[in-house]
Amino acid sequence: MTNMFQEFRKEIDWGGRRLVLESGKIARQADGAVLATYGDTIVLCTVVGDKNPKPGIDFFPLTVHYQEKTFAGGKIPGGFFKREGRPSEKETLTSRLIDRPIRPLFAKGYRNETQVICTVLSHDMENDPDIVAMVGASAALTISGLPFLGPIGGARVGYIDGKYVLNPSLEEVATSDLDLVVAGTQEGVLMVESQAQELSEDVMLGAVMFGHEAYQPVIDAIIDLAEVCAKEPRDVPEAPAGKAAIAARLRELAEAGLREAYAETAKSERHQKIEAVREQVAQALAADESLETDLVADVFPGLFKDLEKDIVRRAILETGRRIDGRDTKTVRPIATEVGLLSRTHGSALFTRGETQALVVTTLGTGQDE
Repeated sequence: MTNMFQEFRKEIDWGGRRLVLESGKIARQADGAVLATYGDTIVLCTVVGDKNPKPGIDFFPLTVHYQEKTFAGGKIPGGFFKREGRPSEKETLTSRLIDRPIRPLFAKGYRNETQVICTVLSHDMENDPDIVAMVGASAALTISGLPFLGPIGGARVGYIDGKYVLNPSLEEVATSDLDLVVAGTQEGVLMVESQAQELSEDVMLGAVMFGHEAYQPVIDAIIDLAEVCAKEPRDVPEAPAGKAAIAARLRELAEAGLREAYAETAKSERHQKIEAVREQVAQALAADESLETDLVADVFPGLFKDLEKDIVRRAILETGRRIDGRDTKTVRPIATEVGLLSRTHGSALFTRGETQALVVTTLGTGQDE
């Protein structure tokens, strides 16, 4: 029987376990698809990108969806409905965990709708699928031909008996003083998320460096896989010829007004001044006959946002003061109150600066109504 698949495979020993990246057999219509296996945990990672940019948006429409199927653990969903429900908290948090390090690595100006889906097919109850999904997503993006400036690697770092542990098992994590996930490229770290038992800064920094060094073989493995099966890179549309002229004119018209607006420490007044500058500049650009009217309407929101960001950052660096008047070392005023609501079992109001949270708790009677 003739093999109808052209399969590609890369295997390495990573942290004492086998990491396998495979492509070419499953989900062949996706732009990029990689089956990532670590121990006996298997995650299918697929990438699909629209061929054309989404019109009328000034952001990158990327969706990352990590999903754990109950069959991966040999189980059937319980309850009345014997099927998968909405994403769990773990699935949502893992989707964000993958999104954060990959999002900034897409080419600037890329606006094509892109979807990354990581599906847990098998879970050995030892190796957490989140790191496997992150690695698989990076590999799938790298071979997809999309303008992804990766690859990235990721690793979990534990701290047990005074020693760093690479990708500790679920059982080891329960006894570890540290649960840290780090992701990044060959050059540096892009994302760190952790919880720890009051460890020192030196130990935490050492864990980040340990993880960064530990995922380098994974990046090398992804590059080796891409060298034999990556698709031809897509062209990224260049910025319209008149965009630079619009950006220069926008800065000329708006910079002074925005600097004055951001000198206002009261939030509501500051927003009013910023909006006034926005409307005034938008009208001036629309009336400028030397600029393309349609192009102005398309690029103005993004360019105005970029100018705001540049002004705020420069002001902090130049003056050492933030937009609410604080210096770089002072935290916002914090206030807490309890017992605000008399008919609940507990209530609390937490205020930090101009952000508030009202939290209420009620105890059940332990009896059915």
